[in-house]
Amino acid sequence: MLTDEIRKARHKLVLDHFQDEVRQDWDDVLSTFPHPHYELIPTMQVHDGDTAVRGYYHDSRIAFPDQDHEIIAFRHSDDAVIAEFWLLGTHRGPLGAIPPTGSRFRVRMTAYFLFDTDENLVCERIYFDSLTMLKQLVGGLNMRNPKNWLLAARCLKGLLAMSGHKPHPTLVNTTPPAFAD
Repeated sequence: MLTDEIRKARHKLVLDHFQDEVRQDWDDVLSTFPHPHYELIPTMQVHDGDTAVRGYYHDSRIAFPDQDHEIIAFRHSDDAVIAEFWLLGTHRGPLGAIPPTGSRFRVRMTAYFLFDTDENLVCERIYFDSLTMLKQLVGGLNMRNPKNWLLAARCLKGLLAMSGHKPHPTLVNTTPPAFAD
């Protein structure tokens, strides 16, 4: 049962997690998990373990070195804290195969911070509309300027290259819940 004490402890852990991400203090962020595990639903990727999650942090901050959050709301369930927030930043480095555009983005997101029965954070599962982000990154290019035409073509090529990736099997091979009659 979710007590007020558990809710407050989870809330503080998740808020600290967000603040440590903005400060790019990866040791503190990773200390919120006994075993770091991220699931990115829009890209169907899983980053599991210290090395993989640090790689995810590295790559995302190369792409968006000024990445920040604006918290909208926290909600609590029996096994999770659900955070709604705006993610924002400037595209200064490659995002996978997509070259930097210099454009700013602001995307509404939801993250499920999942806890086990011992109150350990076991997963951060992130949902957002990737098209909204891509529209801002590429749509921010001034297409009246011919020098941006090549960049736009390289962005499209990068996006197509990334679209061929297979989804992580744990994100597609799910089991339906057993509902009580």
